[in-house]
Amino acid sequence: MRYLSITLLALVAVFTLTSAKKDTQKLVREKPDMEAIRAAVSDPNSKMYYPKLYKQFKASDTTMTLEQMRHLYLGYIYQEDYNPYRQSQYSSRVEELYMRDKHTHAECDTIIHYAEKSLDDDPFDLRQMSFLIYAYREKKKNNMAAIMLWKLNHLLQAIISTGTGLDPENAWVVNNPQHEYNLLNFQDYIVESQKDVPPYYDYITVKPSGDKDEPKGFYFNILYLLEQYNKKFPDSL
Repeated sequence: MRYLSITLLALVAVFTLTSAKKDTQKLVREKPDMEAIRAAVSDPNSKMYYPKLYKQFKASDTTMTLEQMRHLYLGYIYQEDYNPYRQSQYSSRVEELYMRDKHTHAECDTIIHYAEKSLDDDPFDLRQMSFLIYAYREKKKNNMAAIMLWKLNHLLQAIISTGTGLDPENAWVVNNPQHEYNLLNFQDYIVESQKDVPPYYDYITVKPSGDKDEPKGFYFNILYLLEQYNKKFPDSL
């Protein structure tokens, strides 16, 4: 997609895993216990109580651990306002600007305005985070760019920590199907196709790089987002 032209500019240094795909191997992978996460984020006495985590995240608390970020990202699935297919009314207001390689300061202000509004509606919109990083940097608001980059990095780490993506048993868990594409794009993969793999997986194939050891595609577990969506929106079945 053309919008990646500015996303990639924003993400030259993306990931504390840094920019190389091989560095993602350093991250400890652990299949999430979703029932334990549900219990923890719902318990007011828990350190992982969702309102506490969300308040820290919104306040840009950079002391948050990977375990806290995992509970924040995956625990969102069990929140009352959760809808994996919700899209902010602001997210596509300036789509034409996203397709450009260069922007004036006024255009960056517009990108910032709508990206911030989009994130008020959907706090885990990874695409809008990347636009904010880019626009903040263009406006020399480097501290704000660094904070947003930290948030984006750690949300991506939270996803990657759920598995390897190499087979269904170790599929990555996402709270939004769009994050499948975001995650692969941010690791410099070019997505070629998507297919459903029963009973509840997405399989995304990527363009071959020429490396014989490079994966041909990755698996994503969408069981939990589908369960919650179908509970809340049974008429959509």
